[in-house]
Amino acid sequence: MDYLKKYLDSHDKREMVEVIDQYRQEFLPLVVPITLLRHHLNRHPVPEWVKQQTYLNPYPRELMLRNHV
Repeated sequence: MDYLKKYLDSHDKREMVEVIDQYRQEFLPLVVPITLLRHHLNRHPVPEWVKQQTYLNPYPRELMLRNHV
């Protein structure tokens, strides 16, 4: 979240932390925090290499459905 911290307001930061925490507690699948993170990365000026991380764009797409690996 380092690349985003200067762009996210307190509500967005709190939401991101809560979603990650819910994933850690196994209440949400991995696709939820990844999708939220990608949403914020696409809305703000961050380096392109950050957006292209394999973890954020797995291949095949079904890998996004993996829960706790």
